[in-house]
Order: sequence, then C-alpha cells, then structure tokens
Amino acid sequence: MQTLNSTVNGHYSSSTVRASIVQASTIYNDTPKTIEKAEKLIAEAANNGSELVVFPKGFIGGYPRGFRFGIAVGVHNEEGRDEFRKYHASAIHVPGPEVEKLAEVARKNSVYLVMGAIEKDGYTLYCTALFFSSEGRFLGKHRKVMPTTFERCIWGFGDGSTIAVYDTPIGKLGAAICWENRMPLYRTALYAKGVEIYCAPTADGWKEWQSSMLHIALEGGCFVLSACQFCERKNFPEHPDYLVTDGVEYKEHDAIVSQGGSVIISPLGKVLAGPNFESECLITADLDFGDIAKAKLYFDVVGHYSKPDVFKLIVNENPKTPVSFMSKVVKLEDDIETQDK
Repeated sequence: MQTLNSTVNGHYSSSTVRASIVQASTIYNDTPKTIEKAEKLIAEAANNGSELVVFPKGFIGGYPRGFRFGIAVGVHNEEGRDEFRKYHASAIHVPGPEVEKLAEVARKNSVYLVMGAIEKDGYTLYCTALFFSSEGRFLGKHRKVMPTTFERCIWGFGDGSTIAVYDTPIGKLGAAICWENRMPLYRTALYAKGVEIYCAPTADGWKEWQSSMLHIALEGGCFVLSACQFCERKNFPEHPDYLVTDGVEYKEHDAIVSQGGSVIISPLGKVLAGPNFESECLITADLDFGDIAKAKLYFDVVGHYSKPDVFKLIVNENPKTPVSFMSKVVKLEDDIETQDK
C-alpha cells in the first residue's frame, strides 16, 4: 500500500507521536475478511513507526453508500429487507469477539487504535467509533448521535453517554463521526473534555470537507485526523438497487465511488499529510504536541477565549433507554418502609 509521510521537525516540545490514517475500503458483507485486511494495514502502519492508527467511518460492517434497502416514503419491499438482513449480519456486537480480536491486534502491534464500525445492539444498528489501547484494552466507544439523512432509516441515534475523550499516554483521544463535525455544540463538548487528537472518521470525501477539517483544527487547537474510505465500484456488492449504478459514470468496476481525501492537520492549521483522492493508502505524520500550546496562546475556545458569563453549554451524559425496570428499587424502598415500622 502507498504510504504518504510527513515528519515535522524543529519544534520545542519533546513530545511527538507518529499517527497513521488508513484510507481503504471495507470488504462488503464479509466482516472476518475486513478484520483480516485491517490487521495487515495496522501491522504496516506499526512497522512504519506509528503509535496511533485511525480507520474510516463504518470500516467494519461497511458504509452502505447508495443502498436504498427498498425504502421510500410509505413503501418497502422484501428485497430491501433481505439486503438489510445481510447488512445487520455484517455488524458487530460491542463488546464481542470482533472487539476482542481488534484489541489483540492493537496489543500485538503496540498501537492505539480508533476503528470505525457498525455496531448492533439487538436488532438496532449504530455507527460507532471504537477505541483501543496499545496494551490491548478496549477503552470504550462513541456512537454517532445524529445519523445523516437516509442513515436515520438504518441506524439508531447515539446519546450523551458515549461522548468521551480518552486520556492516554499519547494524548487525549476523541472522535466526531462524519457530519457530527458540523455540529458546533458537539465539537464544543469535545473541546471541553480536552481533546488533543481529534479523530474524524467520515464518509465525506468531497474537497469542501477539507475546509471543515482545517477550521476544526484551528478552532479546537488540536490535531485533526480525518479518515475516509477510498472505494471503487468493484468493492461494493453487485445489486440492482445500488444507487451508483443509476449514473453511467459509476458503472465501470474501477469507477471511484468514495474518493477518500483523508488528511492530518496541525493545531496551527498546517496540513501535515494528505489529502489523497487517488488510491488506498496510509497517511502518516508526526504530531508535535508543542503545537497545541502554540495554538492556545492566541485562541482557547473553552479557556481564555470563552465567555461563560454569556454562553453556556449543558451536555446530558445520561444514557437514554426506552425501558427502565424499577422493581429492585421499589422493593428496596418497601424494605426500608417495613424496617421503619
């Protein structure tokens, strides 16, 4: 695989972390082979000295770009239901055997890992980012809080309980998935938690996306690692309901369906590596943490440049569940009342 490297030298800080983005395609409807592919790419990044490896949105399970699943307003069909059945089968449980496998791969290669996955909780799917330590520990997950457009028909909504920033020896890791990056209040929550390495697994490969990533790096005073899949038509299943076959330009097997554009940007707004719009690749850069302090001198969005007397953000981090079973609590209260008598 092609590797794009950018090493930044000459900074005053001695704390430097090498990070890699994997820009590659899922093997659709085959999660075991997708994990095998991920393992090879993680090993390649580790052999290049990377301590952190970031994968795109929905790498495990797949981002079903263009699939309709037979859905329209007031319409459904059996073929679409069967397609969703396959998609559900490709999703993973968290925790589960695939999570254990990824943790072992992270341990084996001594890397911190951020993996985009489609998570299944019962029969509901979520677009999720998984975090792993270099010791092979599953740190936790973030579920996308707001699926975008048609994604809302196939994925559930995350809640505030998985808005997390993980304090690790290589820096404070957090993630915003795809168009969560356009949500100013979500970004502010990550800034308030001290995010230093801001991971943006996405399916947005348009060149306009680069402007958002540059803005976030400057706004947050953090490193931004935007990871997008590079996919050709041949990477997707052959299916008559697949949207990109509607256009003549997408019918050839080597037609580019998802153009990548993965990029690494410093807190000072400097593009350290990427973007790449041409191929599957590893995009690698050295992150000098002295750049964070340099950036915060002039602008700290949740520090000296905030105005808490005027603006205030409240984040509800309680998990939202549709059913709460209160029998144990009620029984405890009954026992207390009995003892009082």
